[in-house]
Amino acid sequence: MLLLITGAISVGVIFLYGCVGEILTEKSGHLNLGIPGIMCMGAAGGCWGVSIYMHSLSSPSEAAWFWLIIIAVASAMLFGALGGAIYSILTVSLRSNQNITGLALTTFGAGFAQFVMNEYVVREEIDKALLSQASKILKRSFSFADDLGWFGEIFFSHGALVYLAIIIALLASFVLKRTKVGLNLRAVGENPATADAAGVNVNAYKYGAILIGSAIAGIGGMFYVMDYIGGWENASTIESYGWLSIALVIFCLWKPNLSILGAFLFGALYVSPFVMPGIIKGITTTQTELLKIVPYVVTVIVLIVTSILDSKENQPPASLGVNYFREER
Repeated sequence: MLLLITGAISVGVIFLYGCVGEILTEKSGHLNLGIPGIMCMGAAGGCWGVSIYMHSLSSPSEAAWFWLIIIAVASAMLFGALGGAIYSILTVSLRSNQNITGLALTTFGAGFAQFVMNEYVVREEIDKALLSQASKILKRSFSFADDLGWFGEIFFSHGALVYLAIIIALLASFVLKRTKVGLNLRAVGENPATADAAGVNVNAYKYGAILIGSAIAGIGGMFYVMDYIGGWENASTIESYGWLSIALVIFCLWKPNLSILGAFLFGALYVSPFVMPGIIKGITTTQTELLKIVPYVVTVIVLIVTSILDSKENQPPASLGVNYFREER
């Protein structure tokens, strides 16, 4: 059971970064189906930044934990924001179809990440070794975790990026609920024409939300490669996590604080097919495979229930997926 909980936290953090990033984007009225591709780009950017830093040292043992965290996060956010900028220009300024643009961005992001990883990050075996060494440093946990038994294993045995994800989710929730910026952003997502008439710079809020949301999702891609799998792997494999992150947005009712619990629940469902055979004796392969579709089924059920209840507080932004034409105001 302990393995299931720790595994759920590790996988859940990937979902959490992508989910919070998508929530901020959707609060501006934009449905970004390019999140999987943006997470791929963030993974490539984070690994590239880490690789440059590790190569600049005379010995891998000289790598400083603090600077490694800063460089990895900053590089991932930069590349994630780059993907967000592409999406923003096409959908906000040029008013392209959001769904088509997002799907195209996902395809582009996966290919872009593979190119960057193969051509600039992992060219020789030494590159893989350096990324693996950097991963061990990034995953460094509290030294007292082992002394606290199962409690320490669950709450203190993770790297800094796990706690950063929770902080970002709580901060996003606070900004959306308790600040003027959050109020204006929600107004833009609900009725951009009214917000525009009230003096809110609609395009600025849309650009800001998309870029920040994409940057956060980019950290999730980097976390997948540098923390969860412990080094280099085909960056395009992040796509499946990106799609589940988008599904999680619906499950947590567009609320960043609820996304923390939702992410860990999705993480538990995701890893359960791999750990359940060791927990429940006699479970069949078919039964474990069925567990993989549970997150999607639960998401559909939540969507149906919230639609029936018709509570405005639990509905998506009214203008979600609809491009704003100021001339029609």
